Amino acid sequence: MIQHPRTKGNEMRPAALAPLLLATLLAASPACAQTPTRAPTITHEILLTSEAGARQSPLANVPFSEGLAEGTVITIFPDSTKQTIEGIGTSFTESSAFVLAHLEPQQRRALMEKVYGESGANFTLTRTHIGACDFSVEGKYSYANEPGDRELKAFSIAPDIAGFDPVVYPGIADPGYDLLPMIQEALAIKQGQRDQELKIIASAWTAPAWMKDIETWYIPGSAANNWQGTGGALKPEYVSTYADYLVRYLDAYADAGVMLWGLTPVNEPHGVGGAWESMAFSPESQNDFVKYHLGPRLRNSKHADARLLIYDQNMDGLEKWADTIFADLETTPHVFGAAVHWYASTVNVFEDVLDRVPAKFPEFAIIHTEGCIDNLGTAASSSIGDPAGYTESGWFGNDAFWWNTTATDWAYTASWMGDGAAGHPMYTPVHRYARNIIVGLDHWIGGWVDWNIVLDRNGGPNHVGNFCGAPIMIDTSTREVYYTPIYHILAQFSRTIRPGDRAVWTRRELGGLGSDDLHACATINGDGLLSVQLLNTTKNAISCKLQIGGRYAEIVMPANSVQTVRVAM
Repeated sequence: MIQHPRTKGNEMRPAALAPLLLATLLAASPACAQTPTRAPTITHEILLTSEAGARQSPLANVPFSEGLAEGTVITIFPDSTKQTIEGIGTSFTESSAFVLAHLEPQQRRALMEKVYGESGANFTLTRTHIGACDFSVEGKYSYANEPGDRELKAFSIAPDIAGFDPVVYPGIADPGYDLLPMIQEALAIKQGQRDQELKIIASAWTAPAWMKDIETWYIPGSAANNWQGTGGALKPEYVSTYADYLVRYLDAYADAGVMLWGLTPVNEPHGVGGAWESMAFSPESQNDFVKYHLGPRLRNSKHADARLLIYDQNMDGLEKWADTIFADLETTPHVFGAAVHWYASTVNVFEDVLDRVPAKFPEFAIIHTEGCIDNLGTAASSSIGDPAGYTESGWFGNDAFWWNTTATDWAYTASWMGDGAAGHPMYTPVHRYARNIIVGLDHWIGGWVDWNIVLDRNGGPNHVGNFCGAPIMIDTSTREVYYTPIYHILAQFSRTIRPGDRAVWTRRELGGLGSDDLHACATINGDGLLSVQLLNTTKNAISCKLQIGGRYAEIVMPANSVQTVRVAM
């Protein structure tokens, strides 16, 4: 079996392992993998979520027949395993907590059970923000607001437990609810389960403003400077203080009963053009920060087991960061892997990058830590025009929005982007989620995290107007809860892809189908239960053969659907 070791502090040298891994991958690739000795006789479970209205719905099992299939074939190689899966999930944000604070505690608890409970999505991998982010209600806050406070004497996570004043925010039903109570409620739900672990990754959008060279949270762009704003960078004299700040945050959360599983030095180090809280690192400066400051601080703290993930931005830029940081043998003992996002394209999963990085650096994980439907409700400019049938808030309670080509990045076809528009056409939200997860897991992604779990019906609140879609959306005035199709897609994946499962090799033979019509990946657990995830992006049913060893099953995928086929090996 192919092993993908990712133990923190692994002594293996990446440069020396690269040729060995490449040879191993070739030897075990689907083209030359040996036929497994075990072959199933019938499927174990089939689940379907579709545009036609199925929501994680069970279907009848189908038998396997002897022989080698022809035509459209998905071949699975259960004995050739790849990376270990850390989990599937979504994120805690202040905006999500604010929306949930509008529900009565009993209604909110029922919702949280559907997210974290065993009978619900049962998410296992999550993320939260350290200090303010765009999905904060008012933004521009940190846990150390006293300028020059090198010893962090005034450090406090009070903003995460302050709650929301119903006088200031009419409609609040639970004034004491906030970001940290939301996380604690999720952990309380997990405590009653067989699988209790909830892995939380924490990411800071910025250091406190006084630690940065711009001495403010961010500077928005303007027409005068070609819209190029900035989030600034750490002042040299505060680099060490920022490392202390991150460890102090981990301490404070641990004292509140929340042990963080992972940490990234900063969210989106390339910056966001000064649109909201951010802070720049280069691969070289982040490497030095981890090697000389954050890594040693973590190692000498009670958080030595926290998984440190570098980068935390778009997939297409990962390789340069990996080449810089994963190749530094003084840094790598502190590093677990890299975090990536999907925003570089609405259609491209950058499989080439995802394959090359583990080929060179096999002991490091790649975790997807953020993705969402951008610019929900952002008005298109007069030069672009709205899509046919578009209406404001047309996504709330309207499943058709999520199953059809209605979503955009940067306002619809984005013709003003020039060549950059090619990767950002209008897209189908369900397809983007399912494609990114399925193709990502098939190309070494070890875990996948969505952005805000809950937002209001407009895709907020967001203190800079960066409204986005979420798996669950709530009308805060009526307390109506809408579980979007994205919720059901993520739940279906989470229920059938669990922590500790291993990805296995697959091979697609599409027959006469287009390259984006059918996508597949597969994972297997320690009990030999194989989960195959299938995405049909077309408006027609697709019939394909699922080949495992010397047997195959006929699988019919309804139009516009995500189907999970589970097989006991």
